[in-house]
Amino acid sequence: MIKILTIVGARPQFIKAAAVSRVIRSEFSRKISEVLVHTGQHYDENMSKVFFDELDIPNPKYNLEVAGGAHGAMTGRMLEAVEQVLLSEKPNWLLIYGDTNSTLAGALAAAKLHIPIAHVEAGLRSFNMRMPEEINRILADRVSTLLFCPTYAAVSNLRAEGLGNGVHNVGDVMFDVALHYREKALRHSTAMARLGLIAGDFVLATCHRAENTDDPDRLGNIAAALGEISKSLPVLLPLHPRTRKQLAEYKLDGLLGKTMVIDPLPFLDMVALEQAAKLIMTDSGGVQKEAFFFGVPCITMRNETEWVETVETGWNQLSGTSIDTIVRAYSMAKRPPRSLESYPYGDGNAAHGILEILINMQN
Repeated sequence: MIKILTIVGARPQFIKAAAVSRVIRSEFSRKISEVLVHTGQHYDENMSKVFFDELDIPNPKYNLEVAGGAHGAMTGRMLEAVEQVLLSEKPNWLLIYGDTNSTLAGALAAAKLHIPIAHVEAGLRSFNMRMPEEINRILADRVSTLLFCPTYAAVSNLRAEGLGNGVHNVGDVMFDVALHYREKALRHSTAMARLGLIAGDFVLATCHRAENTDDPDRLGNIAAALGEISKSLPVLLPLHPRTRKQLAEYKLDGLLGKTMVIDPLPFLDMVALEQAAKLIMTDSGGVQKEAFFFGVPCITMRNETEWVETVETGWNQLSGTSIDTIVRAYSMAKRPPRSLESYPYGDGNAAHGILEILINMQN
């Protein structure tokens, strides 16, 4: 029996872990046991507990309740707590996802204890070292034994950095989740009716990246652009708690105009709204991809993206963060004229591939 210890802490990780945990329980329960550790990075019920419930993720064996504070303080507290769990559990593998502070803390703790690390969503690069996520993902990749890439571009990034051993292009576990839950979301979500929205007649927006929310000029520009767009089409903004706090602190709330600001949404509601939106505007890597999976045009309010395939295929525009460029991107947004000849994110069986590789490594 292989013992895997999984580290999660934020919404995107809950979604990715759901795919792998589901396949462990359905196909590999006699070969793999999983210990789930929640760092507490996202602790708000709308950002955490509801995802475990809706995605049928097992309750974490450990909740470290580490949240808030500066990056260094948060990561340090997580590192200390994860180390104690690893010493107690003695897993065969540490499984980490993505690029959050939880990811980095888990990777550093395991590396120093000589516990092999498997990094799901390895090889992504924005090439913007001002992003905390870029630092986290580079460091996590460097100490990982297995690097599970979602795309060929991610494999190429690792090769360019001299990383070739243990690299596998398995596809994107978020695509697994999208395929599994898209119909369920349409059947069970009542968000459209509750919010009084009409399918194909609204913009769904999100904003949470530190590079945007911690910069009053960038955040003000995004708010003002959404406010301008809301004059011509309803704009729905499920607001991350940090973003809400920063808008109030910088006194930028008034720039949002008619934008419908609501609390963060449960997973199934978000998936239903993504499928129904005319356009998605975001700075989130996960939401960019979900837009792509569901065939909805997207505007990414950043200067770069890790998910270059969404731009290359015409489904995503990079708008930057000035008012004019965001509004111009909105005016130009449309569905690409033809469907994809080849799909860049795998076949929807990434989780199965990951677990087979882990099992084979132990044999």
